[in-house]
Amino acid sequence: MTNFIFLPPISETLENRLKSLPSEPGVYLMRDIEGQILYIGKSKKLRSRVRSYFRDSQPHSPRIALMVQQVRDIEFIVTDTEAEALALEANLIKEHQPYFNVLLKDDKKYPYVCITWSENYPRIFITRKRRLNNPRDRYYGPYVDTYLLRRTLHLIKNIFPLRQRPKPLFKERTCLNYDIGKCPGVCQGLITSSDYHKIVEKVAMVFQGRSEELLNTLKEQMEKAASELNFEQAVLIRDQINALQSLNTEQKVSLSDDTISRDAIGLAADDQHSCIQLFQIRAGRLVGRLGFFADSQSQSPGAILQRVLEEHYWQADPLEIPKEILVQYALPEAEILTEWLSDRKGRKVTITVPQRQQKADLIEMVERNANYELERIQRTNSRNLTALEDLTQLLDLPDLPRRIEGYDISHIQGSNAVASQVVFIDGVAAQQNYRHYKIKNPNVTSGHSDDFASLAEVISRRFRAYQNKSEADLLRLEDYPDLIMIDGGKGQLSSVIKILENMNIFPPLQVISLAKKREEIFLPGESQPLATDAEQPGVQLLRRIRDESHRFAVSFHRQQRLKQSRRSRLDQIPGLGFQRQKELLAHFHSVDYIREASLAQLQQVSGIGEKLAREIYNYFHE
Repeated sequence: MTNFIFLPPISETLENRLKSLPSEPGVYLMRDIEGQILYIGKSKKLRSRVRSYFRDSQPHSPRIALMVQQVRDIEFIVTDTEAEALALEANLIKEHQPYFNVLLKDDKKYPYVCITWSENYPRIFITRKRRLNNPRDRYYGPYVDTYLLRRTLHLIKNIFPLRQRPKPLFKERTCLNYDIGKCPGVCQGLITSSDYHKIVEKVAMVFQGRSEELLNTLKEQMEKAASELNFEQAVLIRDQINALQSLNTEQKVSLSDDTISRDAIGLAADDQHSCIQLFQIRAGRLVGRLGFFADSQSQSPGAILQRVLEEHYWQADPLEIPKEILVQYALPEAEILTEWLSDRKGRKVTITVPQRQQKADLIEMVERNANYELERIQRTNSRNLTALEDLTQLLDLPDLPRRIEGYDISHIQGSNAVASQVVFIDGVAAQQNYRHYKIKNPNVTSGHSDDFASLAEVISRRFRAYQNKSEADLLRLEDYPDLIMIDGGKGQLSSVIKILENMNIFPPLQVISLAKKREEIFLPGESQPLATDAEQPGVQLLRRIRDESHRFAVSFHRQQRLKQSRRSRLDQIPGLGFQRQKELLAHFHSVDYIREASLAQLQQVSGIGEKLAREIYNYFHE
């Protein structure tokens, strides 16, 4: 949907800045009132492109309209060509990562593979959060087929000797993984950082779609080892080759032209969402199927595809860029993108819209997969919208509750009492906004529980920053909830309402509770529950939120119980108080390491003398 939003008058300073913009290619940086970079863009004509943001007649998506309202200053850098502007834009975005430069939605749906190249011994893991904590770390993906990705990573860890644990099992010796050849002894430094990087570089080639290149490299190494009579090494490499070849045979797409690497990209879109699929074809095989989401508002399909390709190849190594890119729609700046990619790769890259024969069939297959994904999203969105509309009518809310927060308490007779806060946005769990709490109330102890006081404490801590704010100020807060749901009955709801009233934020905050046994919904000030059907969409949504808050609370409670059970073993050692327990755990990191420690090692801990060290040693070695 295209929005025509009437923007507030711009300042005289900003107007003068707009007048000074040249009609040359370059990059522009938009800053807010505090000087923070909001957005970085490129254009072959800076003046016309930047001024278009501030015309009332110009259609903007809600995201861009919000950004323009915050712009207070604009900087620009002139370049000689559009390709140089594209390259500069990519570097600046990598460096500053402005909030409004995110075209692709990071909804944690598709997973990435992360390799932490910034570490001496890089870790390889699957994640749904792409956050560049260090510019040297790399993210590969996002991958559509999660099962195949996990299986691939599992096989890779069996093929190559890699670190198998985030933390070592033992402090001064290797574990079984080293003995069976699965780990090169990272924890004890039995392999140098440079040698380990070489192993991880081979793994990265698989996720870069360079499996054939890796196989050729391994074959050369196998032949060299055999010629040097190092048959044990040759057999090991042979097994790696066989395993990689079996992994490649799982790919189901095969093209007759197996000499050219290519990417094929297409999309399916409605008024709100665009689902983009990118197929990576290497040596005639489909080695990766990546998925992206973007807003369809105020952008043509070709412009969306161009931006996706730019963002994707910004993160890619030059070796990952294929010789040929097939696109479903013509790109608005295809020549600039082609020049930039060719410059990065060091050889010619072509971008074409295939019209017939096999390449057109490939694009049609990509588009078909994108349509299936779009249909699935539309079904999910329709279900969530129905549930939100039903909930709005059921609770007589003024608007659809976009952000709903659920709270629950978990403990065993008061011990290890914790609370959970889960967040659902537009009916979908937003796990990045989850939070858990340890109950600090001194009256809540083992043998004495108080859910009312615990909920009151959690709500007070969550909304402390909201205290005494006006309704207008509350509505401007980014994390302002449209609805709060408490897991419990009238008593739990009353304790929460009382604390919110003391903070002068109820109303306007909307609060309800959902009792477990009969799925009854209670409203503030009402003695009887609402008359509802347990199977109606709005109630089912509340039940999903309640179940999720319960699951999250219970899992955190179990973690706390486990930590306490480990610490309780130290409580049984005569003469070992709480402070010295902390010193021991800070030094050895776990009870298992303390058990393995010698008398001399125990005495190295601050406050542990010879007598106490012997008590600790004898306790674990009766």
